Amino acid sequence: MTSNEQARDDLVRIFHAALEAVAPDTLTGAALRGDLSAARTVPDALARAQRIFVLAAGKAASRMMAAAELHLAGRLTGAIAVISAADLESARSAVRIARVYPGGHPLPDDASVKAAQALLAMLADLTTDDLLLVLLSGGASAMLAAPADPITLADKVAVTQGLLRVRASINEINAVRKHLSAIKGGRLLRHCNGAHVLSLILSDVRGNDLATIGSGPTAADHTTFEDARAVLVRHSLWGRTPERVREYLEAGAAGDYGETVKAGEPLMERVTNIIIGDNALALAAAATAAQSIGYQVDRWRELYGEAADLGRALAAHLSALNGPRRCVLSGGEPVVTVRGAGKGGRAQELALSLAIELDRLAPQAPIAALCGATDGIDGPTDAAGAFATPTTVARARAANSNPTESLARNNSYPVLKACGDLFQTGATGTNVTDIFIALVNY
Repeated sequence: MTSNEQARDDLVRIFHAALEAVAPDTLTGAALRGDLSAARTVPDALARAQRIFVLAAGKAASRMMAAAELHLAGRLTGAIAVISAADLESARSAVRIARVYPGGHPLPDDASVKAAQALLAMLADLTTDDLLLVLLSGGASAMLAAPADPITLADKVAVTQGLLRVRASINEINAVRKHLSAIKGGRLLRHCNGAHVLSLILSDVRGNDLATIGSGPTAADHTTFEDARAVLVRHSLWGRTPERVREYLEAGAAGDYGETVKAGEPLMERVTNIIIGDNALALAAAATAAQSIGYQVDRWRELYGEAADLGRALAAHLSALNGPRRCVLSGGEPVVTVRGAGKGGRAQELALSLAIELDRLAPQAPIAALCGATDGIDGPTDAAGAFATPTTVARARAANSNPTESLARNNSYPVLKACGDLFQTGATGTNVTDIFIALVNY
């Protein structure tokens, strides 16, 4: 095995160590047993409940629900798992007790509405002596859709499409989503009839903001109707927003509709929200794995901002490193401002930008990098992300690809595929945003 092949093997090994650390079934089981420091009180909460109902929603729903079924065998009165339509078959084999519903992603669809209707029907049976266990992960915002009366699904889809098109932040998108929903922004709690609610949450957002993960169905919301309206105005979408939505948000801001749940409301006294896994946990495991195979670990800043800009900044950082074998780690969620009609994702765009800059700055340097989405899905592609080395550009050109032109057209996927640098894992069943790993002087 050549040193380059060994470096690629090391990158994959480190990435998979990170994934293993945020395995949803493992984390959920540990939390239910009280083995996680943040979840010491969970066994007592389970023991006190007269009946236990479970909702699992998001990209990790099937694995989280499978763990709950195993741990709570014989104690479940009702259970619903809401998963991506693409995971339907695998979920049905993993989940034995819960009713499984597919939901649309990244846009809600009719299936998302049916899943929410089934959930609300289950919640109607709750009493104050019961416990609702919520297993939440990224993607739940779209997979569960209960438009607030008189908003329609078509209204929500139109608004979400507009916000995605203008690259609104996830906080901005969710501020609007929450105010068009009957269950987001803590409003799910208003359907629980005073039951206790325990949420175990796998975070896919910066800072682990409870109000943002899955649009915070069991968390207090600090945004308002006026904030939601301001997001649409700020992005020049207000005039293109469906009239029914504009009227609803304006009426809400005037006090004609009830706000999302706020901190300090009595409702929140019966809720416990616990983060059981996040990007930091994955990176810590990656660091341990890198050290075990002889690398000195450095942490770079978070991956927030334009993917292409981050790629160039990383190339400058990596090419300036000297000394012993280094593993540079970072995590987060870059963005891509789409200017072309190409195929790719944020991790692939970062990798291609990095490769182009390494070709310019350090064409002979022993540098190998991997940027991948922990859910295994980078943009609308079948890749989790991509590798990048100083030789990526030369190999791409040898395959009759133009990396610079492709980057400008947001068309990273074909270039990286042509030179063999795509990283493909399939759906992983977890989601804690993206991980970047670079090996220097390997």
